[in-house]
Amino acid sequence: MATALHAQSSGWQLTWSDEFNAPNGSPPDSAKWNIVTGGKGFGNNEQETYTSRPANVQQQDGKLVITARKEELTGPDGILRHYTSARLNTQSHFTQKYGRFEARIQLPTGKGIWPAFWLLGDNHETAPWPNCGEIDILEGIGAPDTLYSTIHGPGYSGRSGISTKFPLPAGESVNTGFHLYAVEWGPDDIKFFFDDQLIAHRTRADLPPGGRWVYDHPFYVLLNLAVGGYWPGNPDDTTVFPQQMLVDYVRVYSRKPDSYAGGGEGGASVAFAKGSRSKQKPTQ
Repeated sequence: MATALHAQSSGWQLTWSDEFNAPNGSPPDSAKWNIVTGGKGFGNNEQETYTSRPANVQQQDGKLVITARKEELTGPDGILRHYTSARLNTQSHFTQKYGRFEARIQLPTGKGIWPAFWLLGDNHETAPWPNCGEIDILEGIGAPDTLYSTIHGPGYSGRSGISTKFPLPAGESVNTGFHLYAVEWGPDDIKFFFDDQLIAHRTRADLPPGGRWVYDHPFYVLLNLAVGGYWPGNPDDTTVFPQQMLVDYVRVYSRKPDSYAGGGEGGASVAFAKGSRSKQKPTQ
């Protein structure tokens, strides 16, 4: 049986987590998550209205279930949309500067389906995007065998974000089982992982001329399932609804002081054992 992350590496200590073990039908823990609502497109021309309804977001069988549905709904903002879904964040509840952020997720697929697990700089109200920085640990745009990991900052945002397109290993797919998506972030580098396989390593050297490294302050966590938008395009007749994004857990770690390599939190990455992890609460 797989063991909890803390037992596999003595270099990390748990700082925050949600195991989604509340009774079936419970909403996300309001002490940990905000539920964002509205149908304003969120800068991406998204086609859904985000809601807080159990039909779109609830805990079920030890998992967070975000459900995208094809239905007409006018939200409190007065915008009529033809799809509904959910978007959560930890703003004002939890932020962290540097560390390992991971989630075990089973993704939906289909034309126009856009799930994401990501981080946003907590200073975005005073340093508007992209100056606040954005770390997209995981994005999918409908394909079962491909995922994307991206950073956005001043001089490299939107379609110019620094992105890695990762084809899954043969025989793997994002929608038929759970996979572990993670980032390890330090002062001078950002490493992305799929099932603990390193898929991208970003440093200041990757920035374009004039680009600024803005990953030096706390970020907060977001989970959402968008429908449509500039990048994935809109659903078509092949897209099946409802679609569900299942999140087994989200865990955040910081490095233990005695694990630093090379004199700081941006030192060498601590090795992790391969394989999926059990739904076993980690020791803090």
